[in-house]
Parts: sequence; C-alpha cells; structure tokens
Amino acid sequence: MRIAKEVSSVLLVLITLLLIGSVCQAAGQGQVAEKNDDTYVIGAGDVLSIQVWREPNLSGEFTVRPDGRITFPLLNDIKAQGLTPLQLKKKIEKGLTKYISTPVVTVVVQSANSKNIFILGKVNSPGKYPLTGPTTVLQALAQAGGLAEWAKSDEIVIVRNENGKQIKLEFDYDEVSKGKHLEQNIILKPGDTIVVP
Repeated sequence: MRIAKEVSSVLLVLITLLLIGSVCQAAGQGQVAEKNDDTYVIGAGDVLSIQVWREPNLSGEFTVRPDGRITFPLLNDIKAQGLTPLQLKKKIEKGLTKYISTPVVTVVVQSANSKNIFILGKVNSPGKYPLTGPTTVLQALAQAGGLAEWAKSDEIVIVRNENGKQIKLEFDYDEVSKGKHLEQNIILKPGDTIVVP
C-alpha cells in the first residue's frame, strides 16, 4: 500500500513537471510564431535564418538590406521585403530547382528589426521600440516608462506616414485613461512616431 502511494506521488510530480514544461515551451515560442506566421511581412533590417536541407553551404543568416534585398548563394540578389517567410521560402526553392533537385528550404525571422515605433519628448525612456504585436498608444507610452512630470498629456501627437504623406493624429492621455475618446487609442503601425510635448 505504501509503495502504491509513493508511485502515485512520483507520477503526479512527473505529470505536473510535464505540464509546466509544455506551458513554458509554448510561451517561449510565442514571439517566434508572431514573426514567422503567414501574416508577418519581411522588411529592411530583418535578420533571416535560411536553411537549405542537406546544403550547409547555402544555409545561414541573411540581413535584409535597405533596398529590401538579400544576397543568396547561387541566386544573387533576391527581393525579400514585402514577402512573408512562406513566400520567400517558395521563391528560393523555385530558384534553386536549377541547381538542386527538389530543394527544401526553411525561412525563419531571427530578428524583426523593421517593425519599430519611436517615442519622443517628455516620457521617462524616449527611443525606438520594436512592435512585436498589436500595440496601442497607451501600451507604447507604458513601454516608454510613462509620461514625465511636466508632459502636456492633452497635446500628444502621433505622426504617421500614409501614402507618402505625413498625417498627425491627436491623443489626449487624460481623456483616454478615463475611458473617454477611446478611438484615439489606435493600434500603432511600423514607423509611427509618438511626440509628447
């Protein structure tokens, strides 16, 4: 009877550890999944890990240049900007069929450097911040450590480039934080700049 209790205690501990490990692994893969799903669009500055199965000389890390291209062995310059990892994978596989029968390619975004916002002015930590997922203005201001003591919280402006033109969107921190004018708490886009006077 005592042995049965010890065995069931050990089994319970093992099952608990397995569950905790699964949750931790899933949480750790969250950011990678965001950068490598079918919706992530590759941009200049992104670092890509491209692996060609059984071809170590063709595999490696590639940084997307400002012109949106990478230099890939055998294929020279390839446009990567504007494509998803899956689209780039198919493009490379198609190009490699001239040299390798049935190439198998994997494209993983190692570092998403092209999706940034900028927070300037009277915040506690101004600077460039990566967009790792949908982020509102309030969330971005929190990332920047909140507003500084003398910030004009009712005169915040979001500067955005749309169709080659700069537009300014007003943001009243006091009103939004009280639950009013929530339409001002927009989801930020790459390249947006929040200016806190």
